[in-house]
Amino acid sequence: MSEIDLIYHHYLSYPTISTDTRNITPGCLFFALKGENFDANVFARNALNLGAAFVIIDNPAFQLDDRCILVDDVLTTLQGLARYHRSQLRIPVIGLTGSNGKTTTKELINAVLSEKYRSFATKGNLNNHIGVPLSILSIKSDTEIAVIEMGANHQKEIEFLCGIAQPTHGLITNIGRAHLDGFGGFEGVKKGKGELFAYLKNEKGTAFINQDNLLIREMSVAAGLDHLIYYGTEGVNFITGQLVKSDPVIALNWKGRDEYFSVQTNLTGAYNFENILAAICIGAFFNLTVEQINEGLAGYAPKNNRSQLTKTESNMVICDFYNANPSSMTAALNNISSLAASNKVAIIGDMFELGAEAPEQHEEIASLAGKSGLNTVIFIGKHFYALKDSHEGEFFNTPSEAMEWMESNPVKDSLVLLKGSRGMALEQLLPLL
Repeated sequence: MSEIDLIYHHYLSYPTISTDTRNITPGCLFFALKGENFDANVFARNALNLGAAFVIIDNPAFQLDDRCILVDDVLTTLQGLARYHRSQLRIPVIGLTGSNGKTTTKELINAVLSEKYRSFATKGNLNNHIGVPLSILSIKSDTEIAVIEMGANHQKEIEFLCGIAQPTHGLITNIGRAHLDGFGGFEGVKKGKGELFAYLKNEKGTAFINQDNLLIREMSVAAGLDHLIYYGTEGVNFITGQLVKSDPVIALNWKGRDEYFSVQTNLTGAYNFENILAAICIGAFFNLTVEQINEGLAGYAPKNNRSQLTKTESNMVICDFYNANPSSMTAALNNISSLAASNKVAIIGDMFELGAEAPEQHEEIASLAGKSGLNTVIFIGKHFYALKDSHEGEFFNTPSEAMEWMESNPVKDSLVLLKGSRGMALEQLLPLL
């Protein structure tokens, strides 16, 4: 019996995976991962004491008894186990990537599919070389369809994750200026995200294509995909839609062949229209009824600080501070600019992982913010702060400096956009709004 076969045998009896002793549940398998600043091998005994059935380690010094399974490398073993588990599943798996909108689109697709199927979707943001294996290993035997989000910040990463998730269907939400440093520029982003199309081509899979996105269309043609399902606002599509309104939340009409149907969602931001249309397209492709699709969309309420409307005592806040890049920041500023409100405020934080393009990209966003008809713009972070002498607005190096200013200059009776990269931790400003 091979190493993976042995661990998979245990996994079938104990199908819960943990990589953190703070989240140990009785009868789980604990994988002792290593990182730059930690080595979970040292927690092997603790994991067993907390109830783990087996621990997988790669340091023989911590092999306590036969409940400790020694492998060459814990991470590659976790990935190999997930790859093997996926090969045992006979279900459609929708692989999803893109520069913006991945998580919201994944949640919408799952909300729709769950109206008919026992569906599974990536939890939270577990979309990297550790998160995707954990997601795959969370798929139970009775699951009928799965949606796996795949993120990347360098080339060959999507290719690697596809080898684990083995998608039968796929969607690229868009291509934007995200992780430019790791990808080596915009062309690198295109190539990296396009690895999903390359995988689907090789495996004779199906791709869902936004006909309105010329770049995605061109990439699908270049990849030579054989099975394409189109959605969009015009042209010949499997699903065609029209944005009816987006202030404050999105309502749209959509049709398959002939008749139009209407649905109102709980999402703000016109940029989410294409994400909603993708979910409709995938739901219709997998034979959901109009009623099931619309119920799934209408019932979904964002709770992850992505395009989430939050009413506070003093303001209406667009909570979109989970992450940011130039593409999503532009969309967010254009959105608040288009909304009807007597007083509009944008609080925006630095965008990370832009490499040499960071100064130029922050300059462009600062210029856009100045032209967006906002009453107040508050810029936070070192990149934006460097622009304080050339742009109008309030500029702060850190969120704590901005908080101190806001305590003396409270924002009230306003529509507020709160957006920045995850590392800016802008959620700490929300109590002041």
